[in-house]
Amino acid sequence: MNLDLVLITGMSGSGKSVALHALEDAGYYCVDNLPPELLTSFIALQHEQQATRVAIAMDVRSGVSLPIVPQQLEALRRDGISLRSLFLDATTDALLRRYSETRRRHPLSRQEGRTDVPDQHRVLTQAIELERELLGDLRDGADVIDTSLIRPAQLQSYIKALISAPQSALTLVFESFAFKRGVPLDADYVFDVRMLPNPHYVPALRPLTGRDEPVIEWLREHDDVARMYDDIEQFLSHWLDALARDHRSYVTVAIGCTGGQHRSVFLVEQLARSFGARWGALKRHRELDAS
Repeated sequence: MNLDLVLITGMSGSGKSVALHALEDAGYYCVDNLPPELLTSFIALQHEQQATRVAIAMDVRSGVSLPIVPQQLEALRRDGISLRSLFLDATTDALLRRYSETRRRHPLSRQEGRTDVPDQHRVLTQAIELERELLGDLRDGADVIDTSLIRPAQLQSYIKALISAPQSALTLVFESFAFKRGVPLDADYVFDVRMLPNPHYVPALRPLTGRDEPVIEWLREHDDVARMYDDIEQFLSHWLDALARDHRSYVTVAIGCTGGQHRSVFLVEQLARSFGARWGALKRHRELDAS
């Protein structure tokens, strides 16, 4: 069956509508909140109509039928459908802030009214935690994107990059970030490089980033930076074949420094260039992309 299917799921308020818009812009026929009971027949209909790109959003609104989705996805893969499952996540604090700003009601919340009063805050927090539990199996089998600290334009860019990456092999996502803003929820591996020499304390380098040649040259002069690069590269090289054999589609490697501007950016750029020769490699700079 020559069909490229993308399933978008995740936490309510995490940006699923933004992701669907990005897929629609990329030429996908998009359906929001399709009941799981209709998934198989819907895919059969798309096959009859010779559709080539379809995106479906499912979430906790599907209710008691959610547990059947992982088995359905596995059956679709066995039928030869090219399937990508993306799960959008965010921290509880980020979700609480978004619901407070929009005054929307969480689909699992039974109380009406404002979301910024104490009782409503407690009910909303409980609803979010319940939703995490209900969606646990879908998250485990998906490629996760943490939307806590990224803008809608960044999310659209990330979605388009993921769906354009080849599915024939494992794809590595290298992401730089600032520890002071939190560790990305979507990271499979996290490397802390805050102990490395910091260009921030060199006045001429402070306004630059790890993509600028003066910063690159300065970091390359330090043995500790080269040693860190070699350690990360050797670790990943040792385990990537095993991850590919485990049918992983994406592996996210997050590298963090204090501000997410210099050291982590430099290492992400270098590692993506090195591993891109054999594997698919994508780059994200959470703090730089937000500027």
